Amino acid sequence: MHYTVKNLLDIENDIKIYLNKLNIKNIPKIVAVSKTFKIDEIMPLIQHGHFDYGENKVQEAMEKWTELKKKNSKIKLHMIGRLQTNKVKFAVQLFDYIHSVDSTKLAKKIADEQNRIKKKIKIFLQINIGDENQKSGINKNAIEELVSYCKKMNLDIIGLMCIPPLNTDSEKYFEEMKKLNRFLGFSELSMGMSSDFLLAVKYSSTYVRVGSKIFGKRS
Repeated sequence: MHYTVKNLLDIENDIKIYLNKLNIKNIPKIVAVSKTFKIDEIMPLIQHGHFDYGENKVQEAMEKWTELKKKNSKIKLHMIGRLQTNKVKFAVQLFDYIHSVDSTKLAKKIADEQNRIKKKIKIFLQINIGDENQKSGINKNAIEELVSYCKKMNLDIIGLMCIPPLNTDSEKYFEEMKKLNRFLGFSELSMGMSSDFLLAVKYSSTYVRVGSKIFGKRS
């Protein structure tokens, strides 16, 4: 068994045991964050039957996934990094999910592109939950406005996404995100990475974005 498959099975098992203890029924989707890893390192996971992958650069994703997605329609690609408006055209063609929409400008660009090629992708709105200057995401106080704009643009908003501040206890941020997501009436929530995915599922995360725990350290 390839080490990536073993790592994925371990993560799935850890989540099941943890959620059982908490008596939570919802099992989250694991997005294997494959950015910077070559296709030959990803292939064993695809052959095992894992189909959700996260990339943060449009160019790299196009080079890696364009042909593979043509051959395997089960593969779902998640854009998890900051999306520049000049890359939207390519992103909408290739990705199935965008986790990082944080402005009306970006939302408008995606809506226009979707209308142009008659494709609808699932979208998370990224919240800057720690209010950090250097981080993408919309301020939580401006989220309702963005939600109503996206609905007007006929975007398929399925939930919120966040990346809590580094080296802090993520718990309070996850708890806040859960409340905000519920207040806005969304059923999906994208939060939790290799270091804190168990804590994220405790607070109803339905998509966890796990990279190094599956693929190992990035060089």
